Amino acid sequence: MRNRPPSEATASASRPFEVTNRSVVAIALPMTLAFITTPLIGLTDTAVVGQLGQAALIGGLAVGAIIFDVVFATFNFLRSATTGLVAQAFGRDDGREEQAVFWRSLTLAMIIGTAILLAGPLIMAAGLAFMDPGPDVRAATESYVAIRLWSAPAALVNYAILGFVLGRGEGTIGLLLQAAINGSNVVLSLWLGLGLGWGLAGVAWGTVIAELTGALGGFLFIWSRFDRSATPGWATIGNRQSLLRLMSLNRDIMIRSMALLAAFAFFTRAGVQFGPVVLAANAVLMNFFFVASFYLDGLATAAEQIGGRAIGANHRAAFDKAIRLTIFWGFILSGIGAASFLLAGPILIDVMTTAPDVREAADTYLVWAALSALSGVLAFQMDGVFIGATWSRDMRNMMLVSLVLYLLMLWLIVPSTGNHGLWAAFNVFLGLRGLTLLSLVRRRADETFTP
Repeated sequence: MRNRPPSEATASASRPFEVTNRSVVAIALPMTLAFITTPLIGLTDTAVVGQLGQAALIGGLAVGAIIFDVVFATFNFLRSATTGLVAQAFGRDDGREEQAVFWRSLTLAMIIGTAILLAGPLIMAAGLAFMDPGPDVRAATESYVAIRLWSAPAALVNYAILGFVLGRGEGTIGLLLQAAINGSNVVLSLWLGLGLGWGLAGVAWGTVIAELTGALGGFLFIWSRFDRSATPGWATIGNRQSLLRLMSLNRDIMIRSMALLAAFAFFTRAGVQFGPVVLAANAVLMNFFFVASFYLDGLATAAEQIGGRAIGANHRAAFDKAIRLTIFWGFILSGIGAASFLLAGPILIDVMTTAPDVREAADTYLVWAALSALSGVLAFQMDGVFIGATWSRDMRNMMLVSLVLYLLMLWLIVPSTGNHGLWAAFNVFLGLRGLTLLSLVRRRADETFTP
């Protein structure tokens, strides 16, 4: 990495760069593929444990996985904040600050990861109290969680590493890093769980080893590419203003993530009142939204990097074009996705469940799940724009506003409209997230970019 010393002059100077469909795809496509590899871990782990022939072990794996999904989703801000700050430093041509952001994020990841490890018994107790599984499932969950907790520091370090490479627009490297972690996780789970006969413990240790290996390999790869002439001193890394900015970003993104988790939790909770058949149908249909989220997340990542780089480079034209292109491709892909879900949905539903009543219910509400691919375009893209621009307070506030309105809809509309109303409220929630942020973009950009 070439030396990019910071200065007041370089911070305000404009550094034009071209934003094209190719530059968007160069980031979005690799990250979409990386996101797609993640569910393979869950499928493999379930398949491995399923071969053991004990339902309690499968239940323990499922409950344990949910606990870690919530914990790690809460701290995903380490990836997002790092991407935005590195992208802006990259746009300013400030290599020293790029490295400083990396070291700050890495240190914070280690501190939080260690805290999660130490708080493991409390996290396990809280998760089990909320899920309230039976004694056999509880025992399996405790075994799985006790082992996987050791992966926490490495997992959060991997967030910081991924955020750094994405901030530099190196989507292919991000894909390779994620593929290495997820691929080794799958192989290790098969070998340890089935090959060596470790069962559920083998699956847990497979995740721990994969995360540790990925963190060490990713760190060495990034560190080896650093320009030693641009190495920041501890005074720069520990700069109070920079640390406070990082903490503020992390706080806002964490609140936003927790609000998003709450929205999904209330969706599930509201669906419970309609009985097990509708609840199961909703779970099946939500997979269509999750599929759409893979490519929408990829495009959002492109918006993060290019938008953040444009702000660092003080190049308004690149910022505006990044928004237009990522939204354009978001609606194109989501339109194709929605049409595909409507046409192939019944077939896919039959693949996911053999229960006739669940199939019938899922077919009834399929149109709402297909529509969610379109409703979510602006929500994902605007999140990417605001993360890259580090306008985290606005993103946090608009998420909370959208969540409150969503909860009001659940209270006022769902009792009389049933599951149709629930899905309508979910789609409105997605739309509100995007539209409220879109309404702020022009004003925030006018304030941010200098002539």
